[in-house]
Amino acid sequence: MVEESATNSNADPSPDSRASDPTKRTLRAFLERPTVSIRSRIAAAFLLMFALLSGVTLAAVLFISQSDAKLQFLQNIGNYAAQLQQARRFEKDFFLYGTNLPDALENIHMARDHLHRNAEAVESVVGKSTYLDMKESLAEYESLLERLLQTSAGGGSGQSADQREIEILLRRHGAKILADAQQMIDQERMNVHSMLRTSMLAAIGFLILMLFVMAYIASFLIRSVLQPLGRFVQYAARIGGGDYSPILPTRKYRDEFSNLAIAINQMLSDLVLRQQELTQSGKMAAVGTLTSGIAHELNNPLNNIGITTEALIDGYAEYSDEQRLRMLDQIYTQVERASGTVRNLLDFTRKEQSVFTTVSITEIIQSTARLVGNELKLAGIELSLDLEEGLPEIRGNPRNLQQVFLNLFLNAIQAMPEGGTLGVRARTGEDGFLRVDVSDDGSGIPADQLDKIFEPFFTTKDPGRGTGLGLSVAYATIEAHHGRITVESKVGEGTTFSVFLRSNADGSKQAMRGR
Repeated sequence: MVEESATNSNADPSPDSRASDPTKRTLRAFLERPTVSIRSRIAAAFLLMFALLSGVTLAAVLFISQSDAKLQFLQNIGNYAAQLQQARRFEKDFFLYGTNLPDALENIHMARDHLHRNAEAVESVVGKSTYLDMKESLAEYESLLERLLQTSAGGGSGQSADQREIEILLRRHGAKILADAQQMIDQERMNVHSMLRTSMLAAIGFLILMLFVMAYIASFLIRSVLQPLGRFVQYAARIGGGDYSPILPTRKYRDEFSNLAIAINQMLSDLVLRQQELTQSGKMAAVGTLTSGIAHELNNPLNNIGITTEALIDGYAEYSDEQRLRMLDQIYTQVERASGTVRNLLDFTRKEQSVFTTVSITEIIQSTARLVGNELKLAGIELSLDLEEGLPEIRGNPRNLQQVFLNLFLNAIQAMPEGGTLGVRARTGEDGFLRVDVSDDGSGIPADQLDKIFEPFFTTKDPGRGTGLGLSVAYATIEAHHGRITVESKVGEGTTFSVFLRSNADGSKQAMRGR
């Protein structure tokens, strides 16, 4: 529990005033932070992955498109080079055998058409000037073939000299246009190989990038989901141990786990209020059991006051001043006795916040024993107190601890309707705990009911004699004090409840470790 400064115990705080100020401050701290939800962050991470994958997909589509264009270009240029080679073969046939010259010219026309159709692609590969030079060489070659065809068809004595000149020019231009075509093919093949190498390096680079992205996303999920889940498991263990201090914000922004923390803090605040209400209900049930003893405790001093007052009134003139003073002193003593009884009862039933202070377990046991003194007398039960001297103090709420022992004492009294001995033994344990045993030699509890006696509303008493809240409230109170309560019982022999509470020094160390 959160340690708070002591407040005025005479006040009767409303539920609003009982609300924990640290809880309100914690709620404001959560609400003042900007909202950055886990859903939006996860969506952003997957959008990043989608953007990367989309970029890679577009790059792959572009690469495939370019590769297809280059392969198509290589095919067209290959056809262009094949037409040139075929024309050169027909050219050689003409000079050797005087045949196939028109076929050579036809192949040149087809090659010219190929070059014209792929003009833009050729310019992108070899450049505009080279393309114009190729076009000019091809046109010159075509012109020479046409001259050769005219010369061979005209006849005359000068034909052989013209043919030799044309033959030289044809060989020169033919070799050039074939070399240009082969250079273009080789350069485009190099471009394709370069694209393939670039795509391979890009694929490896993208794989490495995706590895880093996946590592970041995994780290993000761990930081955003798994780590908060681990913290909330610790919170659940802390709450289960009775520490109801609010969950504090750990980040500079608010997300779904912040909303969960706010809900848990509200639950803790409501739980504290419900526990206080349950504790108060248990107190009132104990007060109902104490009614007969309290009535007897008040009736005796009131009777004494009435008798003494009546005697004083009837014989006032006959009594000396010393006698009258003695009788008034007796009346005052009885009034103080009744007032003490009422004051103890009011202190016990008063609503208050669960403020932990340094208390003496010896004083708590002794004050509780005084509270049930008349119950013990009426039931014919002997009280045996065995309290070790010098017991260390503990950190706790005195009213709540008094209620625990009051419930244990009353249960022991009700378990001995024919009288007996109520034993209370307090010792320091070796493990830093104080151990208080409350035992009776009553009827005992059946073994099949021992694991149920701390459940709310479970009672072994006859109908109308118990609410089943006493032991459940005692169990919750001891848990809130970071202690434990156990029970041993044998039917026909009696029952012993053992309460274990941390000493003040050990409890302080534990609280510091908890924070």
